[in-house]
Order: sequence, then C-alpha cells, then structure tokens
Amino acid sequence: MNIDRMEFISWMERIMERFDILKEYVLNIQKQRHSIDGEQLLDNQDVLQMLKISHRSLQRYRSTGKLPYYTISGKLYYKLSDVHQFIRDSFNSPLRRTKENK
Repeated sequence: MNIDRMEFISWMERIMERFDILKEYVLNIQKQRHSIDGEQLLDNQDVLQMLKISHRSLQRYRSTGKLPYYTISGKLYYKLSDVHQFIRDSFNSPLRRTKENK
C-alpha cells in the first residue's frame, strides 16, 4: 500500500488536531480535579514557587495560622484566594511623609 506525500500530510494534520483536542480535554479535567467549589487549589510546590519561600517558612505560616490549608488524602492544599489574601496581608502599609521624616 502506497500513499502519496499530500495524503500523508493530510492524515498527520488530522491526527495533530485530535491530539490538540485531547490536550484541551485533559487540561480541563486537571483543572477540575484541583479545585474545590470552583476555586483553584495549589499544592506545596505551587505555593513555594509563587511566594519564593522555603519549606520551613511555609510550615511556619501554616502553624501560626497565617496561611489556611486543607489536607486531602494526606496532601496539603491551599486555596488560591487564601494565598492572595496572605500576600495582601503581608504588605506593610506605606509610611506617610511628615516634616520629621523628610
């Protein structure tokens, strides 16, 4: 069985389109699996990279109650909104300039 070059390219394009459809489908399933009530869940590695902190610092934030977390099947997860709130709370309020500060 011989196929010409154009027919081969046509088949390969169709296959690649199907791979793209499957990729989108898998990504959607992964997003749904890592969410609760429609909100994205982050694991330890995600939070460490997002905040650029060490494992020990993250553990300290959990134990002091500054960063809420959830345990699912022995693995720790954080709601994205909780991490954003933690970042907002961590900012110091800006200093107001007075005549003495100048």
